[in-house]
Amino acid sequence: MLDKQKITTSLISLGLLLGIAQTTTAQIPQAAAPTSEFRPIEQPLPLKVGVTLGGLALIGLELWWFLLSKSQAQQAEANQGIQEVKITVDGGYEPDRIVVKSGQPVRLNFFRKDPSSCLEKVLLPDFHKAVDLLLNQTTPLEFTPQQPGTYTFHCGMNMFRGVVEVEDTASTTK
Repeated sequence: MLDKQKITTSLISLGLLLGIAQTTTAQIPQAAAPTSEFRPIEQPLPLKVGVTLGGLALIGLELWWFLLSKSQAQQAEANQGIQEVKITVDGGYEPDRIVVKSGQPVRLNFFRKDPSSCLEKVLLPDFHKAVDLLLNQTTPLEFTPQQPGTYTFHCGMNMFRGVVEVEDTASTTK
């Protein structure tokens, strides 16, 4: 909730800024006669090259971020015959890639720090599992993957996702 004083101060500041902007624009002299020709604005060649290279660098950064940056997968640790991983829920899932072995029970321990309503539930649709996550508490989600493959888990609104990579038990022992 915002304070009344902060809202009042913001509105007064906005009014002052708009008043100053209006008086400033009123003092700018108007051009004598509009022309139909455009005047080209010449820019130095190094500036053009710099802007072009900066734009290409930003495009490359976006492509890397969305297509090529892949988070590190975390291997589940075996504890009394159950593969366990602690996942922190804080603006997403950390880690969001988990590697487990097929045919062995898996326990994903979700510790929720984020109070947003989107992250109050986690779903693992391939195993027909859904769990409500309590704030500042660890909530386990247990399942047993039988087939190797990639299975996703996500929040209640399907905005935040994670992946469970199930490896074949025979191929990991070789």
